[in-house]
Amino acid sequence: MRDLLLLLPDFLLIVCGFVVCRYTPLNRTVWESAEKLVYYLLFPVLLFTSIVRSPLRPGETATLAAGGLATVGLGIALAYALKRWPGVDARLHASGAQTAFRFNSYVALALAERLAGPPGVAWMALLVAVAVPVCNVAAVYPLARHGGQHYGRELMRNPLIVSTVAGLVANLAGLTLPEPVGVVLQRIGNAALPLGLMAVGAGLQLGGLAAAPWLAAGFLSIRHAALPVAGLLLGHAFALPAGQRMVLLAFAAMPTASSAYVLAIRMGGHGPFTAGLVTMSTLLGMLTLPAWLALQHAL
Repeated sequence: MRDLLLLLPDFLLIVCGFVVCRYTPLNRTVWESAEKLVYYLLFPVLLFTSIVRSPLRPGETATLAAGGLATVGLGIALAYALKRWPGVDARLHASGAQTAFRFNSYVALALAERLAGPPGVAWMALLVAVAVPVCNVAAVYPLARHGGQHYGRELMRNPLIVSTVAGLVANLAGLTLPEPVGVVLQRIGNAALPLGLMAVGAGLQLGGLAAAPWLAAGFLSIRHAALPVAGLLLGHAFALPAGQRMVLLAFAAMPTASSAYVLAIRMGGHGPFTAGLVTMSTLLGMLTLPAWLALQHAL
């Protein structure tokens, strides 16, 4: 029950954004500016500070990192493969593919502390640090290709990728932020999650998933069924300690990243379809994530 309740605030923030946008003077004009603020400033700052502050210690958890990368790699391969389905719309696929393998890192870090205490947070931080660049590169590729944008240029100027790489470099170099700077950056980053989730709700059109229901079902099946199975099997195949197995499974069973909608909008994708996927994934995650964790406990 407590794992289910952990996801409830995220879903309620999405609902809040929908209500505020539809039924108050804070309409789409306001939220279009908010989306830019989240994408270009708040999320990048949050990613950078989270990685810099987390003790990665990759040498001690290389096998766990390998399990996380293998899980993400499977999600990317399966999501890309859905483009081969007959009649799949290229724009819808490019917009929604990222939701099959990206993950909500904020929920992941919060849940890791409940599952395994401070070591769990460090383990999840390592998974986030190694997986975020891979996921963002894989998310940008189909959107850039569909929009006719130069892939390399889009990668080099993508704020999520730049901030993640910068955070990794700073962490591995042992950089310590001065306290006033660290506090300011942390406060800026803290605004990313609530505003980002509300932006998802503000952009939601209830019929968004109707544009390609079978494609949406494919993406959600990868995110909430195929990847948790992979995380469960890899944890046992790699003989990870019990705490790391639980963290890897939680990582694999996360709902998709709320910033997927913002990325799709900023790169000319189909916003309503992506927003519907994010909302449905968050709702599904409330039900499936506790079930996967209960299965791991039973095993």
